[in-house]
Amino acid sequence: MSENSPDLEDDTGTYESGLPGFLGTIDEGIAKLEAVMLAVGVLLMAVNTCINVIARFVFGEGLFFSGEINRILIILITFAGIGYAARHGRHIRMSAIYDAIPPKGRKVLMIFIALFTSVVMFFLCYHSYGYIETLYSRGRILPALGFEIWWIYIWAPIGFAITGIQYFLTAIKNLTSKDVYLSTGVIDGYSDSESEV
Repeated sequence: MSENSPDLEDDTGTYESGLPGFLGTIDEGIAKLEAVMLAVGVLLMAVNTCINVIARFVFGEGLFFSGEINRILIILITFAGIGYAARHGRHIRMSAIYDAIPPKGRKVLMIFIALFTSVVMFFLCYHSYGYIETLYSRGRILPALGFEIWWIYIWAPIGFAITGIQYFLTAIKNLTSKDVYLSTGVIDGYSDSESEV
């Protein structure tokens, strides 16, 4: 592909919400939080893994806590990533029936999908909080790092809550605009980004 291809859109820059007023401010704040969580998580995981490999090669033994740190970071990245995917319309779509529906029907279906998914995310948030309470009551600790294991699962309800909010904001965006939106900033449609070789 050529560098100047107009069909490709770069979504790695600053995020601007498609929502007006206070809702747009909330949306942009959540986007910044997700970006920081993902960037810091991936960077820390890369640094931790590299240091562990170097320690094994140089000293013949890796860092005893490296695996636990990577486990924590994987959980963080996973649950921050679901909100990111929803925000940028990157979630899995099975759209054979959806694509056959006329635009007004798509809008109604997208509002239903966004609201239903939001409810499911808040349901999972509630139950993941209950899981954390159970872990807290058991008092288990991480063997190498020595702190209580429930701390590493805090990212689950936070990620589900952020994703639930994002889908709820997507439903509001679809209710208040004439176009059909996959997220607050992504209009429904397909881009033709393939090029001939």
